Amino acid sequence: MLEIVAAGFTFHARFEEQDAPRSVAAFKAILPFEDRIIHCRWSGESNWIPWGDRKLGVDGPENATVYPAAGQLLLYPGGVSETELLFPYGHCAFGSKAGLLAGNHFATLIDGHENLAELGRLTLWQGAQEISFRLV
Repeated sequence: MLEIVAAGFTFHARFEEQDAPRSVAAFKAILPFEDRIIHCRWSGESNWIPWGDRKLGVDGPENATVYPAAGQLLLYPGGVSETELLFPYGHCAFGSKAGLLAGNHFATLIDGHENLAELGRLTLWQGAQEISFRLV
């Protein structure tokens, strides 16, 4: 199980190992880690972590979607846009300045949904927030 702590809120997620095994393995390989999460520019009600040209070793789509539901974490391994992690909290159409993107749905929240909108409000109005990811 994945534990995510952001802006004082704790979330737990299950990995989608059957549907996205390469993305899950790549993400687990960088755990634990801390970063900052910001509000999306083009994707709607979502937060993201931009990773630039960071290579995670995942090639191509895997359990990919453009329209993730709140709490469905996406890993975009780069290509048309930079490598990034998407953490939606509401209506989301994943995209970049290049247009719509399909990200790999690799984890799904199992608790903490009641705090997703507040995390989104914080990143939108107060800027970047500390976030950490670890296995539990």
